[in-house]
Amino acid sequence: MKRKITLKHIAQELEVSISTVSKALKNSEEISRETKDKIQAYAKLYNYKPNNIAISLKNKQTKNIGVIIPDIVHHFFTTVFSGIEKYATSKGYNVIACVSDETFSKEVINLEVLANGSVDGFIMSLSTETQFNNDYQHLKELKDQGVPLVLFDRVTDEIECDKVIIDDKGGAYRATKKLIESGRKKIALIATEDYLSVSKDRLCGYEKALRESNIEIDQNLILRLPLMNSIEGNEMETFFETQEIDAVLSVNEIYAIHGMRLVQKMGLRIPEDVSFIGFTDGILSRFSNPSLTAVAQHGERMGEIAAEMLIEKVENESEEEETFTTEIIKSTIIERESTIN
Repeated sequence: MKRKITLKHIAQELEVSISTVSKALKNSEEISRETKDKIQAYAKLYNYKPNNIAISLKNKQTKNIGVIIPDIVHHFFTTVFSGIEKYATSKGYNVIACVSDETFSKEVINLEVLANGSVDGFIMSLSTETQFNNDYQHLKELKDQGVPLVLFDRVTDEIECDKVIIDDKGGAYRATKKLIESGRKKIALIATEDYLSVSKDRLCGYEKALRESNIEIDQNLILRLPLMNSIEGNEMETFFETQEIDAVLSVNEIYAIHGMRLVQKMGLRIPEDVSFIGFTDGILSRFSNPSLTAVAQHGERMGEIAAEMLIEKVENESEEEETFTTEIIKSTIIERESTIN
């Protein structure tokens, strides 16, 4: 039985680019007759079959971009989408969006749906379940078909593609240092589980700042919550009632603002008794009471860069070996009432 092959296998065997293989199999006039004959003969010999996810991606330059985001509740993802749409529109592209609802199955289905809608490439942030399962086969198959992909925010080293992230470790480090410099020593971290790439990096930044200031890392001051429905239980309330805390760094603004409400119910003052800093800098951060000091992730800029990277890949006709880059955006701290200046 002949082994199952992909575009990548054919490209490697015949020493051409994936793009050349894809075009040759579509009988593109851009490829010489000799090269097309060689590639088509090899594909026929090994019974090459297009992958189901990418089977309908038959024509480049459809001027459609597929975007998959984990949810639409968090302000951050809406700002990223806004940036993607802004840049794509300026280049004459349409944006088709789907939401994975933090599940692996919907992420895979969304890929198939968008592929069937004939898009030129994908921009996406990995779902919670995908990172928990550590299963990226659907993305590997997509890449093997030569379909351009850009990951943002939640990314993985398992997939070779362009990526856009913020300096999560650096942002958490600077936020923690700010709290330390204001005299805080019992600094809590409210985070999600470490299998999420962003939470893992933010934990590293938090711990680095504590070590540099010779403050012991107390695991009792690190609260890890499941991402979905995590503020509906009493874990955070129990945490504040049982731990001595004078500052909190939260990996998102929802955790931070819920935490502020809980300590206020306990009769504590913000920021005099407990300071708070949260990631995102969304609408909730600006209009909470007190307003929340936030680590701005610059979602709109992240979206613009992701769209620019994808469109460049879509329109690049070069047959040189494909290279990938990771763009890191520096976060900034927006100071508000929840911290002492």
